[in-house]
Amino acid sequence: MQNIQFDLNGKPFHALTAGTPGKPLLLFLHGFPEYCGAWADVIPEFAEGYYCVAPDQRGYGGSWRAGDVSDYAAKHLAADVLAMIERFGKGRCAALIGHDWGASVAYACAMRAPDGMIERLIIANGVHPAPFQKELAAGGDQSAASQYIEWLRAPGSETALAENDFERMFALFSDKMDMSWLTDDLRAEYHRAWRDEAGVRAMINWYRATPLLVAEPGKPIAPEKLPEWKPSDLRITMPHLLLWGMNDTALRPETRDGLAQYCDDLTVVEHDTADHWILHQQPDWVADQINIFLHRTS
Repeated sequence: MQNIQFDLNGKPFHALTAGTPGKPLLLFLHGFPEYCGAWADVIPEFAEGYYCVAPDQRGYGGSWRAGDVSDYAAKHLAADVLAMIERFGKGRCAALIGHDWGASVAYACAMRAPDGMIERLIIANGVHPAPFQKELAAGGDQSAASQYIEWLRAPGSETALAENDFERMFALFSDKMDMSWLTDDLRAEYHRAWRDEAGVRAMINWYRATPLLVAEPGKPIAPEKLPEWKPSDLRITMPHLLLWGMNDTALRPETRDGLAQYCDDLTVVEHDTADHWILHQQPDWVADQINIFLHRTS
């Protein structure tokens, strides 16, 4: 694997890569509060036949930190990734692969990209905006599980998370999850990726920029108050694989309810013991499932 630096529209970005430039592109998108290393145990499996690129997304790791919350709107995050496809894949991506927030960006790209630009969409424990917003607004289990979003959006949360060597960030990261994979060396890598309070602010600004609304438990939000989206604008037309760790406590299984109605070709594969950090807990299984899907002929 190699670390590379590159520019997008004059802004510096960093990525972890494997494989040979010019081969079919696999683009891997990490989530919060991670960095490109989230995919380090997965991308080597595809280095022989593909060019694998796992960027630090805008505001993360070694990539550009935008200054304003508005700079983290979905249209800008998606534009970054579509520009990466142009740069590294000459306008074509064999598969766009995302986890957590990276999944949200991957969905946004899949909805916006010209026909044929993204051949396959692969998501690991991530959510399509329409089913997710429905559950966030319902006032049920997902609303309760997502109350941390409102805390993150509040002024000063970055200060609290960065204090005492990111003590509270690690607590948020690991709440009710299996963290046996988080070695001392990896913990140090997260320290380096988060950098400082400004680095945490950049990551949290993704939450501040999203229009998603979170209900208080037991107090559903009226449908007319929710974001207005055209179903046709949310369609996933390319073959789509969803990998899901069933022990995820951050994203409840009901966030997938109704997903199929937005997809022309959806495959769901579940892992019974993994949780939200499926990339770290089961990297070989994730790689195997991606490989099966990439070689699927029907």
